[in-house]
Amino acid sequence: MDVEFNSGLTTITGETGAGKSLVLDALGLALGDRGDTDRIRNSAERAEVSASFTVDSASPAAQWLTDNDLDSADDCLLRRILTRDGRSRGYINGQPATMTQLRTLGNLLIDIHHQHEHQSLLSKEHQRTLLDEFGGHQKLLRQVGEDYASWHQAQARLEEIEQRADETLARKDLLTFQAQELNELNLQSGEIEALEQEQSQLANADTILMDSHKVLALCDGDGETVSELSVLPALSRASQLLSAMEQNSPPLKDALALLDSAHIQVAEALGELQTYINQVEPDPVRLQWVEDRLSTAYQLARKHKVQSSELPELCEQLSAELASLSADDNDVDALTARTEALAGSYQKNAKKLSKAREKAAAQFEQKINQQLQALAMTDASLQIALAPFNHYSKKGLESVELLVSTNPGQAHRPLNKVASGGELSRISLAIQVVAAHNSTIPALVFDEVDVGIGGATAQTVGKLLRELGDSGQVICISHLPQVASCAHHHLLARKQKGEASNQSQLITLDKKARVAEIARMLGGQKITAKTRSHAEEMLDTTKAG
Repeated sequence: MDVEFNSGLTTITGETGAGKSLVLDALGLALGDRGDTDRIRNSAERAEVSASFTVDSASPAAQWLTDNDLDSADDCLLRRILTRDGRSRGYINGQPATMTQLRTLGNLLIDIHHQHEHQSLLSKEHQRTLLDEFGGHQKLLRQVGEDYASWHQAQARLEEIEQRADETLARKDLLTFQAQELNELNLQSGEIEALEQEQSQLANADTILMDSHKVLALCDGDGETVSELSVLPALSRASQLLSAMEQNSPPLKDALALLDSAHIQVAEALGELQTYINQVEPDPVRLQWVEDRLSTAYQLARKHKVQSSELPELCEQLSAELASLSADDNDVDALTARTEALAGSYQKNAKKLSKAREKAAAQFEQKINQQLQALAMTDASLQIALAPFNHYSKKGLESVELLVSTNPGQAHRPLNKVASGGELSRISLAIQVVAAHNSTIPALVFDEVDVGIGGATAQTVGKLLRELGDSGQVICISHLPQVASCAHHHLLARKQKGEASNQSQLITLDKKARVAEIARMLGGQKITAKTRSHAEEMLDTTKAG
């Protein structure tokens, strides 16, 4: 089925079971409602619904589309596919979208009022939402919520810090002492290995020098007499003997080359050894300092149960933890000051919201009471009570409750304790009509909200809905001829029987067909000349009005 809705008030009528609610079911699927596989025709593998909306460039919906990179000219197409295996896919302007995105955008495009919505009206939370939407408090309410979240987080942190104050203080004292010990030692990375090497050299300096001089003597004599057994003189003598020989033999040439090379290497080794000997000097004072520093490091390592080479890293960790405990978010005084500042910001904006609610409540209350009078509840009156909390709340400083009196002199009491089902239905309708007048949402849908009323009251409801349609788009599913006669456009839902299955249809009615349908609604299946005349009169009266 393809159906296009025009601006103004469009009513959908038809026999019970003809498929009027299928329109809203399909629309709900497109807007992200839960999809059940029983919505799919028995012979099909999937169901697909698309809903196209014209979007004003200055509307919140257009801004949302832009913010989410989903904008596309002046039209917005929502598409939903539901498959037999239970899978569901959503699209916005051809791009994949989540069900949450479909619902969020849907709430900006169309406002659906269901016939049982008066049940949610009993909730104080819903009553507060109605008042805030009427007053346009969304921006201020959002700011109050953000202020509350910031204050609540800081307050919770402050309470946590205060509860752990003794434990935190003890930990800070311990960390201060431990960090001071390690900072005084000031051990550098890699220093332990260097100290251990130096300690070994200083502790064995005498032995090292003695043995080094022995090696010099073995290689090059003792400086006064040169022994034939010394390495360098022996190599020199051997080279001389080989040089004096006939060297035509390759092995002798190779041997001489190796002896010359050995002489060079031994000479270089002696140079390195002499350099080392010059660097080694017994220093008892330095040795004592190195051993004391190593002893302190080993002692701290055992104390902290780490390797001595890990002490520099441990010092950084302890210092970082100490800095964290000393930061503002762990300092009671600093955190208290911050919490108080956040509380002040919250109170400032929450009081603005309270004043805005007081002003909006007076206007909302007055307009609802006017609608109640029009809906033949002449003895009823509604009050909006703002009761202050004794605590902070993310929704402000007060609760909102609708109180009603249905008889003169009767005290105003909560809706669920006073209003009957029929009265509650009309009160809900009055509120919905007032809310719709102040709605920024371009399309409104009313699903049999006129149930339980009739006569002159029904005529009033029809006129109210037509007034809403004069400035926007309103779709109303109704069983009342008084409402149907007030519509700018009239669609008839009917069920067409087929061989394999039935199919619902929506038919746009012309003037003649409208008369017939309204006559049916007035008189049932048997339409007389009188009921037809009454139907014509109702349509003519609406046009004249």
